[in-house]
Amino acid sequence: MRPRIVQDEGQLGFYWTTACGSPTSLPALIAADDEPDRLVATHLEAIDDALIIAAGRLGEVLGGGRGPTRGERDDLRTLHRTLDRLCHEYAAALDALGLGADLRAGKIIGTAALFSILAREPLGLLGPAPLDGELDEPAIGVIAGFGELAQLDPGRPWKGARWIVRTEAGQRYPLTLSMMMFDSSGVDKQASRKEHLEALRTVVDAAGAADADPMAVTCALDWLLYDWLMAHRDGPDSAEVVFPNGHESDAGLIVAAAAASVAARATFDPGLLAC
Repeated sequence: MRPRIVQDEGQLGFYWTTACGSPTSLPALIAADDEPDRLVATHLEAIDDALIIAAGRLGEVLGGGRGPTRGERDDLRTLHRTLDRLCHEYAAALDALGLGADLRAGKIIGTAALFSILAREPLGLLGPAPLDGELDEPAIGVIAGFGELAQLDPGRPWKGARWIVRTEAGQRYPLTLSMMMFDSSGVDKQASRKEHLEALRTVVDAAGAADADPMAVTCALDWLLYDWLMAHRDGPDSAEVVFPNGHESDAGLIVAAAAASVAARATFDPGLLAC
């Protein structure tokens, strides 16, 4: 007998069991399996199936069309915790096998990370965005200025960065990568995308530093991930993540960032990674 996935119809997410039926995790299974690659591939496809179920059941709430009912709040909590665990298991399994994330993995894990963020937002489980409360309030109309990725603290790279508009008069207004890519003029889109990913990589690399604050790391990763994912959806009404031609190698960073966010949150939410 082989290990199997338990995922009933309508169930938000899934979990693995051993051949004997005991709950387990993907990293634990691949350590003793003769065909670990098959288990990793199955895990990824099952996450994709779970996203389809979640979109059909909670799509209106995740898309911001309305607030959740009391029962849906429980579903959102289950969804984010399950997706967080499954994304972390997938990334850990890749690391254990010395494998890199391919394009399909980047799409599925990226979409799962976006679902997790969208599920946590109405529950009040997202921390403040970088520079929250420190930026000027924009007036209605066109703003003239220069977009820049402002790093919060160069001496503490795990605090992250955020796009802002800096005017000639010195005001600093909030900006997003989506606005840079689609609503602004004179923007070098390739350079902006590269700079954003470099900032994300910096936080991932610094997340394990001895002085890193897990909550600050979480906020930095979630904001940079959310900003990138929202700018790389298949369409304005879609949560499916896509990668531009020539940027397929970015998939590995998106998977690593999603897993790093979960790892940081697990330090103050110990049950997050429990099967």
